[in-house]
Amino acid sequence: MYILQNALKNVARNKGRNTLIAAIIFAIIATTVVTLMIRNTSEKIIDEYKSMFGSEVTIAYNLERFVEMRTNNEITREQNVTTLTSEQYIAFADSDFLQYSVFSSIVYVDSGELIPVGQTSGAVTAGGGYVTSANMIMHGNNWDDFENGFRTVIDGNGRMPELANECVVSTEFAELNGLSPGDSIQIYGMVLSEDEGRVNPVVYNLTVTGIYHSASEVTEGTIAWGGTLTNRLNEILTVTETVDITSAGVAVTARYFLKNPSYLEAFEQEVRDKGLHILFDVKTDEDTYNAIVGPVEGMRGVTTTFMTVVLILGAVILILLSSIAIRERKYEIGVLRAMGMKKAKVALGLWSEMVFITLFCLIIGIGAGSLAAQPVSNTLLTQQIENAQKIKEADSGYFMRQIGGDARAVDDNPIDEINVSLGMDTVLQLIIISLLLASLAGFAAISRITKYEPIKILMERN
Repeated sequence: MYILQNALKNVARNKGRNTLIAAIIFAIIATTVVTLMIRNTSEKIIDEYKSMFGSEVTIAYNLERFVEMRTNNEITREQNVTTLTSEQYIAFADSDFLQYSVFSSIVYVDSGELIPVGQTSGAVTAGGGYVTSANMIMHGNNWDDFENGFRTVIDGNGRMPELANECVVSTEFAELNGLSPGDSIQIYGMVLSEDEGRVNPVVYNLTVTGIYHSASEVTEGTIAWGGTLTNRLNEILTVTETVDITSAGVAVTARYFLKNPSYLEAFEQEVRDKGLHILFDVKTDEDTYNAIVGPVEGMRGVTTTFMTVVLILGAVILILLSSIAIRERKYEIGVLRAMGMKKAKVALGLWSEMVFITLFCLIIGIGAGSLAAQPVSNTLLTQQIENAQKIKEADSGYFMRQIGGDARAVDDNPIDEINVSLGMDTVLQLIIISLLLASLAGFAAISRITKYEPIKILMERN
């Protein structure tokens, strides 16, 4: 107890020297508070987006690999496989590595008595009990355009489908056929009967729950080559439960979500064992992730580098100041040693002085750093967003993702605001860093002084 009391008194006695040391420690701690708060908050945001984007798996055809293998005679044109079958999508979903899977389906249908948008002749109906043609498409769980803002259910015109046999149709299709929410429609799907081995009409009785509007980005250029079949105003959108996805004649795609992003390699090996062709890549959506989180990762990198430089330089300065300060106290140390105080206790007293100064600076440094963290974070993030924007403009501003064979633009707006906060993890890190700095500065200087014998120290006084 005496050693600690004496150390506290020594802090007050040597005001000038200790004030200089305290100023350096305060600057280091305040800077570390700001950088740690920004870094830890950025880490949490990055982890959150990793779990969001990193867990969704994309299985995409790799054309470059086919060209390379074809050039090297490793594969023939006949061995080229460009699409996956419905059976494969369903089989890949049966995996212990997946948290869940989302299936989408496409069924080519005959409009029956309904009139498709763009049809130039009378309505085509099922003849003789069999489907004679398909002039429309029914989609199950294809909501990408709604998520991207290209389609929306008009206010006052119903809601999105939630149950089997519920659907939404376009405003143009609804006006042409006099439909409104609550009406029922009947269409005919082309599904192969396993019993008879021929195409039989499957009747879908659907309830219209809403009317949606499509932006020009959805409908532009979709009619030229396929007539009513490719006219996206004729798409009837429903949930996957409306159809039996295991039936032949139903085109299925799937989105897979891993339980943990680290399972990607194991999941890829599993689907390879189940027959996934080498021409397909199994990967996560890194492009969208990098576009959105890139500025935050850049800011984290800047703060980490800056904190490292500050800690290294600060530690060097503290060691030099402590060495100079303790060299001036050699006589005091010699007297204590001559009185019989052991080296360990002398070292403990000197280390305690440094710890007291550091703890005082830690308290005010946390307060000052917390106030400065948000403005500094906003400035750094703005700079990173500007850099990302320049890269985005150079690369046309879009990252493309393959969704069901259709390349669509993905919203890649970066995170433009983060709210930094001082958590318990940051406080604990600050305490550890502060104690390490105090110990490093104290022991580096003490190790030189305690090598001298008391008599030699006293003799050097003269």
